[in-house]
Amino acid sequence: MEKVNLASAFESFDEHWSPRLAAEPNGQAVKLAKADGEFVWHHHEDADELFLVVSGRLRIEFRDDPPVVLEEGELVVVPRGVEHRPVAETETEMLLFEPSDTRNTGNVESAETQTDLERVE
Repeated sequence: MEKVNLASAFESFDEHWSPRLAAEPNGQAVKLAKADGEFVWHHHEDADELFLVVSGRLRIEFRDDPPVVLEEGELVVVPRGVEHRPVAETETEMLLFEPSDTRNTGNVESAETQTDLERVE
């Protein structure tokens, strides 16, 4: 059993929109990511996605609903199949929780697509 210190883990990388694997409980993945700017519009056909803002502020835009703004310590679950786009106006650190095989860009293939995640140290 290894503990993960979130502050140290976030300090270990600088890339935006490039999640790192922090833990894998019961076939799920706890991922850490830094965000800055707009991500791609996408959805996850078979998976809900939990966003928890650790520091900063994240706006999640939806095609058919008003955006949700998350401040530090707030979370939201985006249901499977719902198209969304995360946007961070300043650098934001977030924790994501979703099934281990969920791609960060869901149904979209783009330059931001990550398939083999590095594990945080």
